[in-house]
Amino acid sequence: MTAPDPAPKLSTADALAVYLKPRVLIVLLLGFSSGLPLALSGSTLAVWLTESNIDLGTIGLFSLVGLPYTFKFLWAPLTDALDVPLLSRRLGRRRGWLVFTQLLLFVTIVFLGFCDPLRSLPLIVFGAVLVATASATQDIVVDAFRVESLETSEQGAGMAGYVAAYRIGMLASGAGVLVLVALLERLGVTHSQVWMWGYIAAAFGMAIGIVATLLATEPDAPPQVVDHSHAPLRRLAETATGAFGEFLARDSAIAILLFVVLYKFCDAFAGALTAAFVINIGFDKATYAAVVKGVGLAAALIGGFAGGSLVRALPLSTSLWIGGFVQMVSNLTFSWLAVMGTSLPALTITIIVENFTGAIGTVIFVAYLSALCGNRAHTATQYALLTALAAVGRTTLASGGGFIAEYSGWVTFFVITALSAIPSLFLLWWLQARGHFKALETKTG
Repeated sequence: MTAPDPAPKLSTADALAVYLKPRVLIVLLLGFSSGLPLALSGSTLAVWLTESNIDLGTIGLFSLVGLPYTFKFLWAPLTDALDVPLLSRRLGRRRGWLVFTQLLLFVTIVFLGFCDPLRSLPLIVFGAVLVATASATQDIVVDAFRVESLETSEQGAGMAGYVAAYRIGMLASGAGVLVLVALLERLGVTHSQVWMWGYIAAAFGMAIGIVATLLATEPDAPPQVVDHSHAPLRRLAETATGAFGEFLARDSAIAILLFVVLYKFCDAFAGALTAAFVINIGFDKATYAAVVKGVGLAAALIGGFAGGSLVRALPLSTSLWIGGFVQMVSNLTFSWLAVMGTSLPALTITIIVENFTGAIGTVIFVAYLSALCGNRAHTATQYALLTALAAVGRTTLASGGGFIAEYSGWVTFFVITALSAIPSLFLLWWLQARGHFKALETKTG
């Protein structure tokens, strides 16, 4: 088998011009729409619960409301096999599903904002699960839209732009909501009302995704792998069995899936309690918003493009080693911050390191997941499966972090989170030894 011809070298102007292509800009805006809901059922909600004097163990358990991100592969075949009534007829299948999930997110975010943790914690759980479910469904469709809309030469730029905009969306629902809440508090608005208005404002941010979807063009339909004359339930079954069966037939499939679960776990394990940690050691919301979400965003954007450069310059396996180690080491900076206490310079350094290294790991990991989805006929369902498994670390595995932190203290807790990276690095070594990355590096090179 002959080696593929090297890709032609592009000038700096050509490399930057790809980010201005309409298809790439649409994907960038959809990245904002995907990132916006995550903090509303995660870190922002954790701050709300912390200020409402909910105990740390319960806040840690709230990571379980993200389980829809873990199980989204179960309903991903719906988006491949079925149309949304009325919307898909006018917009096409992908865009119809996008508008449907974006409108659903608007409604569920507003509903969550009207809940009150002091009156009914179960209702808060219900609202957060609704937001996470709608968000996970939007992610399924956006991932499929991105892969099907962009040409091969545009996939790298689309991925980098998507991740950057995703972070900005998280900033809007994280720092943006917290700043708005703090401002309303200073104006004398009651505690329960400020959070309601913060969530309503975030809900209107979904308008960006809706506008992007309406401006987009429907991607060409993927190769037909099921008979669309069959009944809907049969089409669902054929789509699901075809996608999962093709992946599970691969060599070392179980080890690959386990690696996907564990690679970002150490980052998610620490991240699940970052908001509670910063507030707990004495920083206020304004500082959290400015440093954790403000300076952290800048570091994350730089780290994202650094990760993209690593993927282009180095073999995929080498990039994964670098990403794994820097994520592991960055967690130790939180142990150092716990020792330093309420030191603004220490907080700033810690957040810069954590966001820079986390973004490097994320972009490299997304490149790996995209390379795994080589069969375009099954892209949506397989990508949903992989990203759902990746979310296991952020939800199920990290759910007991609050109890560990209460028992061990913050310094020891973040050391434990760093050591939790070791199993993924062992799997990385094992898969590399079996030649798993050779074919993937040909695709991404």
